[in-house]
Amino acid sequence: MLINRPRGTNDILPGDVEKWQFVEETAREVCRRFNVKEIRTPIFEHTELFQRGVGDTTDIVQKEMYTFEDRGERSLTLRPEGTAAVTRAYTENKLYAQPAPQKLFYIGPMFRYERPQSGRYRQFHQFGVEVLGVNDPAVDAEVIALAMTFLHEIGLQDLSLEINSVGSPDSRTHYRDILREHLTPVKEQLCKDCQTRFDKNPMRILDCKVDTCKGLTQDAPYMLDHLVEADAEHFKALCEYLDSFGVEYKVNPRMVRGLDYYTQTAFEIIESGSTIGGGGRYNGLVEQVGGPESPGIGFAFGVERCLIALNTQQVTPDIPTGLDVFLVSLGEAAQKATSALLQEFRISGLVADKDYLGKSMKAQMKAADRQQARRVVILGDDELAQGVANVKDMATGEQSTVGIDELTSHLLSTLE
Repeated sequence: MLINRPRGTNDILPGDVEKWQFVEETAREVCRRFNVKEIRTPIFEHTELFQRGVGDTTDIVQKEMYTFEDRGERSLTLRPEGTAAVTRAYTENKLYAQPAPQKLFYIGPMFRYERPQSGRYRQFHQFGVEVLGVNDPAVDAEVIALAMTFLHEIGLQDLSLEINSVGSPDSRTHYRDILREHLTPVKEQLCKDCQTRFDKNPMRILDCKVDTCKGLTQDAPYMLDHLVEADAEHFKALCEYLDSFGVEYKVNPRMVRGLDYYTQTAFEIIESGSTIGGGGRYNGLVEQVGGPESPGIGFAFGVERCLIALNTQQVTPDIPTGLDVFLVSLGEAAQKATSALLQEFRISGLVADKDYLGKSMKAQMKAADRQQARRVVILGDDELAQGVANVKDMATGEQSTVGIDELTSHLLSTLE
């Protein structure tokens, strides 16, 4: 009986994995230019980390986490997002004692139990950036600029950046009272999840995807109209910095990010009518996971979602394909000699391969063509005895005879 992969997961096969590598390598290169360093955290953490950090009123914690007990009866959870894990690592390893800001990025798998659909899987992958240790709106703008630079450099266009402020705790305490007062007459008409949110975190009601709740909250007061002075100044400065960076944006006063830890800046990037990624500031999160006061801001993109967007926009990444060299051997002695040549080619930096099935010369040439080899080196026992090999340019069909000792230098010079 065939054992299939678990529902909501995918095998990433050759032919597709190169596109993943392109997205990941672009992310690393953009982060390098922004002086952001890579961090790698475990794929599972103590469950309490996400309950404290993500928030126990969120759908992630209430419905979507893969949680289990290990043999020591400790509750562990496969990470559903990256920010809480990075702040835990930042705290545990005392990165706060190093010069601020600490600029970090991650790329890796996340896990959420939800109904699989296009772009949403139970194991999915995220590229994320977290900058910790400063509360300067210039950093907020830089993080947003990094996010937009990454998307543009993988080839995406027609993107819409939406920004908002969800306020600091001082703003939110007052605003929650105003929002509850506004929603009280329709509380019983809200979905069950939003009725639960009404007392614990009414702002999350504005993020509900249920049509009934959307209609009932369409006239709700805006947080932007109820910010304390410090938050209002922070948001004004953010807009000014984005203007100076040349980053286009739209203020969306109804935007509420889905995680409890967000404060002040919140943003989303829209592609083809849906969110491709987003993030915001999370001052207070480091303290929640046991660290000192350390403000932070970050974002995350789903790698799968980026790949879908590339396909939707019909973007074909410039991904190197094919071989530099394919070795065709004829005869037992030549077969052994090509193995040594193959290693020499690879050490020199050439992408090279050969036949291992003892196929005919015609079949080997077909294999070279199928693998898009730029050059074919043909070596038979007679050529080996003479110390030469034939080199064929697969694009032009031209063929030349080259000394075996000179093959590597010849190939390197002609393939530049």
